[in-house]
Amino acid sequence: MRALIQRVARAKVEVDQQCIGEIDQGLLVFIGVEKGDRAEDADRLLKKLLAYRVFADADDKMNLSVTDINGGLLLVSQFTLAANTQKGLRPSFSSAAPPAEGEALYNYFVEQARNLHPVVATGRFGADMKVELLNDGPVTFLLET
Repeated sequence: MRALIQRVARAKVEVDQQCIGEIDQGLLVFIGVEKGDRAEDADRLLKKLLAYRVFADADDKMNLSVTDINGGLLLVSQFTLAANTQKGLRPSFSSAAPPAEGEALYNYFVEQARNLHPVVATGRFGADMKVELLNDGPVTFLLET
């Protein structure tokens, strides 16, 4: 499992020109599910995500997590994160989980996040989404299990 996280001042996701998820300060999280990923991987990634220190403390050091600042999470499924880009000029998606498995694990991740964190918004799995964000920094990291 992979999560591309971006520290944002605000972010939202639209489907069919309707806002379906929106946060103020927090993390925009693009989630990619690969073949063989399991609930244990999702749990480990979520634990890391909630504790990852990317927000500034009083000394302007990255010492605070999204949990520490009570920030929002905007969780968006991103099939293309599972792409293999090592060879050629076209990505290969052979390592991506099949859609049904990917959706089930994404939904599990969202459910667990909602159990552990007060502000969780989402995109829609498999939809054509438009994501708008104001990256704060910019600060972007790739977390992997």
